[in-house]
Amino acid sequence: MVTSDDRCSEENRPRSGLNRREFLPFLGAATLVTVAPRALAAAPSRGSHSGDDDRAEDRFVYVGTYTAPGIAPGGHVPSTAVGIYVFRMNGDDGGLTPIEVVTTDNPSFLALDPSLTHLYSTNENGADGHNVPLGRVSAYAIDKRSGTLSLLNTALTNGTFPAHLSVHPSGKYLLGSNYGTGNFPIYRILADGSIGARTDDFHDAGNGTGPNPDRQEGPHAHQILTDLDARHVFGVDLGADKVMAWNLDLDTGRLSPNTVPSAPVASGSGCRHMAFHQSREFAYVLDELVSSITAFHYDPTRGAFIWLQTISTLPAGFTGFNTTAEIRIHPNGHFLYNTNRGHNSVAMFRIDPDTGRLNVIGWESTRGDWPRGMNIDPSGTFLYAANQNSDTIVIFRLDRSNGTLHATGEVVHTPTPVDVEFGPQA
Repeated sequence: MVTSDDRCSEENRPRSGLNRREFLPFLGAATLVTVAPRALAAAPSRGSHSGDDDRAEDRFVYVGTYTAPGIAPGGHVPSTAVGIYVFRMNGDDGGLTPIEVVTTDNPSFLALDPSLTHLYSTNENGADGHNVPLGRVSAYAIDKRSGTLSLLNTALTNGTFPAHLSVHPSGKYLLGSNYGTGNFPIYRILADGSIGARTDDFHDAGNGTGPNPDRQEGPHAHQILTDLDARHVFGVDLGADKVMAWNLDLDTGRLSPNTVPSAPVASGSGCRHMAFHQSREFAYVLDELVSSITAFHYDPTRGAFIWLQTISTLPAGFTGFNTTAEIRIHPNGHFLYNTNRGHNSVAMFRIDPDTGRLNVIGWESTRGDWPRGMNIDPSGTFLYAANQNSDTIVIFRLDRSNGTLHATGEVVHTPTPVDVEFGPQA
């Protein structure tokens, strides 16, 4: 079993060109978030944009963190974060105004239900001194008028370091993944949005080990999600170098292996996250350990994958240490983005609409250190890069014509941000 020390050190390796973390004074939760004045933020690089199409909807935004007193994976010093940070997004410039800080432990990944009335978080904890797993998931009700959260309940994940969760599009089930112990727990969601009984807990029958002895000594469940039409459920296992495919029985909440039970990536790649294209024809798997993206043709009926392409997320000639973190597809389906930790960039790709192959657009600095989290607002206007080790969220405007990113000058200073999720309109 992976210990908390192993988890915290898994990404903490020497690498070049990184800035030291800068912390805001810890004066209480209300003072932990500040918005940089435009004059003090990174100089904006404006693309061509004008008109109503360049305004997003005002909405509430939720930021997950690794909390004090721990050191985040890949971090250098103890975090000062205390929980989930709630913001109001300005649709004109993408800026975030702090609303609330909800105290909880290590809410490293967040997910909302289809109605945007409930939020669910991981509590990414390891084991106690007796090796009893302490991982949890928690449920919150969202006040749609204010965006604030009210805790409903929390549930053990029967494992360690739950790194990802998602809500089934039916709204009936919460899907979880324990990175440390490699299992995927499933929970029923009750009528009030709270977490009900665990209906399944899938663990791969094999030993789940890959060839990388530092990171693949066992199974590591890193993500669980459905395809866009909720026909199938997929579990991304970094330790086993494969994406597992299941069918979910909506009456019982039980997973059963798909007819094609898995899709492999290249040995030692360490698949982390994946994203499905809006056409339902393509899927893209982010390979953390080798900094690549594996593109597949996807058959939504069979839930099966056929390899198309593997492409590096780094520019030619880069020799420093790097691991990838997040992958997102623009709402218009034309562009794909991922974050590089070490190179400290967002890699930008154009998606060929006919073949699904990726073509490099370029790389944009995240203007910070260790960009673990990244997301695109639902309108496709702004991209948010969460720099874990420099305690900043840097906001970029997306050029829909060519996929490039342009810093708006809006920088939010908030401790150890690692996931950004979008809630109801404000």
